[in-house]
Amino acid sequence: MGNETIDAEIEIQELIAQNQLKAVAERFHSWAFPEIADLLIRLDKPHQILAYRALPRQRAADMFAFLEPEDQDRLLAALTDTDTRALLEDLSPDDRTEMLEELPATVTRRLMQLLSPADLAEASQLLGYPEESVGRLMTPDYIRLRAEWTVEQAIGHIRKYGRDSEIFNILYVTDGHGKLIDIVRMRRIFMEDSAVILTDMLNYNCISISAFEDREVAVEMIQRYDVNALPVVDSEGVLVGIVTVDDIMDVAEEEVTEDIQKGAGMAPLATKYSAATYTQLFRKRIGWLLILIFVNLISAGVISNYEEYVMEFITLALFMPLVIASGGNCGAQSATLMVRAIATGDVELSDWMKSVKKEIFVGILLGVAMAVIAGVVSQLYGGDTRIAVIVGLSMISIVFVANSFGALLPFILSKMKVDPAAASTPLITSLMDVLGLIIYFSIAVVVLG
Repeated sequence: MGNETIDAEIEIQELIAQNQLKAVAERFHSWAFPEIADLLIRLDKPHQILAYRALPRQRAADMFAFLEPEDQDRLLAALTDTDTRALLEDLSPDDRTEMLEELPATVTRRLMQLLSPADLAEASQLLGYPEESVGRLMTPDYIRLRAEWTVEQAIGHIRKYGRDSEIFNILYVTDGHGKLIDIVRMRRIFMEDSAVILTDMLNYNCISISAFEDREVAVEMIQRYDVNALPVVDSEGVLVGIVTVDDIMDVAEEEVTEDIQKGAGMAPLATKYSAATYTQLFRKRIGWLLILIFVNLISAGVISNYEEYVMEFITLALFMPLVIASGGNCGAQSATLMVRAIATGDVELSDWMKSVKKEIFVGILLGVAMAVIAGVVSQLYGGDTRIAVIVGLSMISIVFVANSFGALLPFILSKMKVDPAAASTPLITSLMDVLGLIIYFSIAVVVLG
């Protein structure tokens, strides 16, 4: 934080302490909403409420949307019903829906009782869509035009209702039953003659998304078609809302965070790490760790079966970590590449054979390259050519199997309707420990007789 920002915050805190709310509002006028939100959560509760009330209603609502759910909960608990009712009224529908689904159920029920009948019906409709669906993400604030209108009628409608729209540059054209026909740009509306009918301006190549579709699909479509907003339709093609790129960016960040956490072998956190409790972190991580303990116990069983070889050829034990770790690392690399390719749509499930073939060939190349180095090292350290042969052949075999298995597992999980991100690094590593030991000792038995 720069010195100028610190000085500005100190000045605002002094003005709040002196109850000079008008001066606080003037200082806040040039601040961005995230900066106001950051300052607000650092204030003590009495000053927090005064700073909030110093803001004009709409700016207060816009700032509120940038607070984390737990900070929103604390602020709402401190506001009066009158303040809360005004806040709910000024929040955009999509921000209000996100807040209501993030807050505890008891708080949500209290807030629903403070909504106006129109806002309550709107919130109930949005919350009625499945969790993680586009319907929960959309806003009903957009400009809708009728296809049979003239440009003059369209401009009149825009001037009357445009100020309530989430976006202003894209207009949605529907038929008499509300079904989406096409979109038209604001610029084109104002460039056309006032007598032109909207139907004559359409090219009928509009893309849309179902309100019941998973929100990850909306992320993919916005990226694929490079648009600022997607029209959302119901099962009959009736336009029910739009989902904008700012909401999609939040979703994309959440989905990537979930995939990273799953890739680390843990259940995704429902909140940010900074807000997670010790109990939440324990519960999210202990499950996979216990499973991996049992997988690793199998490795111990494999070693015990070949105890006589290890006792007689102690050099075998020296190179076990080298060979086994290489298999786990290669498998984790391959699985990570496949999981990300599937998630971004770069690879379809039908491409599994092509992808696995590619990883098999790459696995052979990696195995040979690593086997040469491992074989030379084992020869220098052990001095026994047989051990060098075992290490080299094991390295080729293990890396080949690991790369193939790591590439195939995400496709198998996807076919089973399981998130491929579950093909995590700890899981691949633990499984390859077992397979690697079996391969290593099997080759040792053959070579050593």
